[in-house]
Amino acid sequence: MCRDRLTARVGVAARDRGCGTVRSRGAGLVGAAGSGGGPAGDRVRSRRPRSWRGVGDRVRAHRRLGAADAVPLGRPGLEPGHHLPGAAESGWLGKVQFVGKEVWIFHNRAGQGEILRRSAGGGWSAVPLPQPLWIHQDFTAVPGAAWVIGEDDTGLKVLRYDGSNWTAQPTPDGVLFLLGITARTAEDAWAWADTSTGTAVLRWDGTAWRDAKVPLPPNSNVHTILLEPSGRATIGGSQYTDGVPRTYLMTWDGHTWRTTYPPLNDTYTEAMVRGPGGALWLPVRSDRAFQSKYARVDGNRTTFSYGPRRTNAIDVKPRALTRAGSSLLSFGTAEIYGSKPNVMSERLGGRP
Repeated sequence: MCRDRLTARVGVAARDRGCGTVRSRGAGLVGAAGSGGGPAGDRVRSRRPRSWRGVGDRVRAHRRLGAADAVPLGRPGLEPGHHLPGAAESGWLGKVQFVGKEVWIFHNRAGQGEILRRSAGGGWSAVPLPQPLWIHQDFTAVPGAAWVIGEDDTGLKVLRYDGSNWTAQPTPDGVLFLLGITARTAEDAWAWADTSTGTAVLRWDGTAWRDAKVPLPPNSNVHTILLEPSGRATIGGSQYTDGVPRTYLMTWDGHTWRTTYPPLNDTYTEAMVRGPGGALWLPVRSDRAFQSKYARVDGNRTTFSYGPRRTNAIDVKPRALTRAGSSLLSFGTAEIYGSKPNVMSERLGGRP
């Protein structure tokens, strides 16, 4: 987590702890070969897939929550009458999770943590954390469970909510700081952490948190873990050689871990998703100020593509990707010359 990040969040920065570690309909997609140092087996090709398109970029804030440029993510056209609990107080919105037909959002409300839940019927409710935390590091939710990780004056905290009650869960000895958490089911959650021996991956098996014994590359960190219903898991992170980072990916097929080094330079992988065709997609640093750029990693083949051109844009930053049926949706910010960064969204595939 070695930089400010946005995971399905807009204007909410998560603080690095030193882990060693808007709307324009664009022209057609232009393929571009990237640079980088992968092994000889990696292939980099230009391609012209279905083009990315700008989609409705207006997201209306219910009210300013105190954090600069923080806005709630909701349906386009959500009116101010649909108030979030605590919208009149200072605070910020964090990660958004879709849990069945509900939407769950982590909310810092005047310094106190809570989970906002939007039911299938459209109503909002709040689930306060059982105790205050100094740092709210990450949050994840699946049907039947939610976790919040952070710290208080006594040290690390892993808080689990089962739909009715909260429980505090201990971590293995040697864990110094929890960096992120994700879950596949209520009985299968993964976290990554700084430990006394380096970066490690932890796993909740329904009974306890244990070291998952993942053979991470030497001198590396973890940006994210992508869990899939099939049992496959993909880890994205950076390995440091002589102080220079390069991105690695590790994939668990249910039997063994396989490590690859796509030609992504030092791309931060937190926004990585599995696309409709089975390949991994993630935003990368663009060499064009007026267009976003994305990498598609399919085995040893890596290809790059650009988002729609945005007139007078001086900086376009996709921050979060998500799959929606046969489409990929991208969310981030676009800065037009003479204005502040604004929320933007783009789509690949699906109906125009």
